[in-house]
Amino acid sequence: MNSIQDQIVRISRGATSIVTEQELKQKLGKNKPLRIKLGVDPTAPDIHLGHSVVLNKLRVFQELGHHVVFILGDFTAAIGDPSGRDATRPPLTDSDIQKNIKTYEDQVFKVLDKSKTEVRKNSEWLDSLFDKSNPNFILKTLLRAHTVQQLMEREDFTQRRAAGQPITILELLYPLFQGYDSVAVKADVELGGNDQLFNLLMGRQLQKDAGQEPQVVLTLPLLEGLDGVRKMSKSYGNHVGIKDEPNAMFSKIMSISDELMWNYFTLLTEENLTEMKRLHPKQAKETLAEIITARFHSADLAKAARAEFNKIFSKGGVPEDIEDFKTKGAVDAVELLVSAGLAPSKNEARRLLEQGGVQLGDRKVNMGDKIQVTAPTVLKVGKRRFKNLIP
Repeated sequence: MNSIQDQIVRISRGATSIVTEQELKQKLGKNKPLRIKLGVDPTAPDIHLGHSVVLNKLRVFQELGHHVVFILGDFTAAIGDPSGRDATRPPLTDSDIQKNIKTYEDQVFKVLDKSKTEVRKNSEWLDSLFDKSNPNFILKTLLRAHTVQQLMEREDFTQRRAAGQPITILELLYPLFQGYDSVAVKADVELGGNDQLFNLLMGRQLQKDAGQEPQVVLTLPLLEGLDGVRKMSKSYGNHVGIKDEPNAMFSKIMSISDELMWNYFTLLTEENLTEMKRLHPKQAKETLAEIITARFHSADLAKAARAEFNKIFSKGGVPEDIEDFKTKGAVDAVELLVSAGLAPSKNEARRLLEQGGVQLGDRKVNMGDKIQVTAPTVLKVGKRRFKNLIP
């Protein structure tokens, strides 16, 4: 087992808060594996680099000899976590939840060591809270011990009330359910995004109520997307999916700004920043892209992606494996960019056209142009996005 201070250095890298660091040192001082909890609601089928920030930290705990408890929130996903939301999440069906669980399990073990991970579903204990014969029957325990005023202290609820947005009773109960997960698995440490702090602290309180030693809470920042402005999200079109092909993954990471690169290094790797900053920014960014691509694919595929990137973008070439896109007749340029997946929205497509960043073959495409091809032709957006248009 590593020394307490060595563990603290690795664990605290990039963290927003640790509640409390002194308690964490005390737990580490017991010289036994700690139970490190992460709860995830399977609300979507795919994971992106933003989700992997907390997974990387779990992997650090595993490498330090600790035990990860990965909770799939099949019960809580049916409610929807209100953290950071300005409106109620749409409900998911049981079928959707079970499909997403399968894809989550396939993807998280690209980061986590499966042999050191305990996978649980929170329906195992939350379903039984509604059983009258259970000593922890919800009407006798959780709902009596906590007040509406406590739950309404959440910043996102305060903002929604001020905006006249409804808050459902289920959303009010969500922090209690997530907190009870910590009691059920006897967590020593719980990880989450900084928007999860209220829920994680609720876990500490519920453990105290249950006579358990309260968990340490460690929060991590939300990863900015490729645009460097908003958090990484598939809906914003600024994400890197962990199932992206190696060349696409490498190329996307190379598109981030030099400033944003250092945040990615901090949150997604354990590389020495001082050493990385001695490199030319392009070389440093290529190193980052290769590390991340190798993590989700292989070292050989990452090296090949780096070579392909340099062939295309440093020497003005075109990728060998451009995806085909079938067109029908003359199509408005804005509509084509969106339907071909080269722009996440019509507004973004218009911006790209206005900036002169779209090219069909060797011809610039302008706003208002109708695009029609009579033979396979490459449509290029910026320096790194291509589609082979097929008539």
